[in-house]
Amino acid sequence: MGVLRRKAIIGLVGGIGSGKSTVARMLAEAGAAVIDADALAHDLLDRSDIVEQLRSWWGDSVFNEAGRIDRRKVGDLAFSDANQRRRLEELIHPHVCCERLRLIEQYESDARCRFIVLDSPLLLEAGLDRDCEAIVFVDSSDEVRKSRVQRTRGWQSSEWIAREKSQITLDKKRKKADYVVANNSSDLNELRLATGNLLESLKSTGIISA
Repeated sequence: MGVLRRKAIIGLVGGIGSGKSTVARMLAEAGAAVIDADALAHDLLDRSDIVEQLRSWWGDSVFNEAGRIDRRKVGDLAFSDANQRRRLEELIHPHVCCERLRLIEQYESDARCRFIVLDSPLLLEAGLDRDCEAIVFVDSSDEVRKSRVQRTRGWQSSEWIAREKSQITLDKKRKKADYVVANNSSDLNELRLATGNLLESLKSTGIISA
């Protein structure tokens, strides 16, 4: 990675709507620095060079009335056409990678950071698991995940399925994981307890400091 590593990196994987971001927030409360790949990619859609590139490809079809990129329209277009998705990823991912490495270096020298969490939908696809001391699979049923994305993101079933197909299967993610955190309940206290148990396991194995 080109960075002198002193702090453990924990990778989060799971299906869409499994609750990875919620687990990441709970880990942040325990002293982790979270690098959210989706947030980095979203920020890039406000950069002038990225905006102009998308305009050259797709014209005004992915802009809202205020003249800004409509992320929902970009997602709909990319996930309905594999070639368009590949082209978008080739544009965005190198910038996300550079920012991720910059943040890792920053957090390495931040005394407030106990360990680093990578919350990335394509963590395994991008080979980022090789940089992680541990992989955590956030496990939720299909029914629960579908209900969550319909409620929180307004996705139809077809949108959820299209995005699921663009990622490694859940079975493969689960097999790659060192730890599993169950998240099928609507009670955040249950997830907080499960995340606490994960932290204790990470400490007991020496992956993170006590």
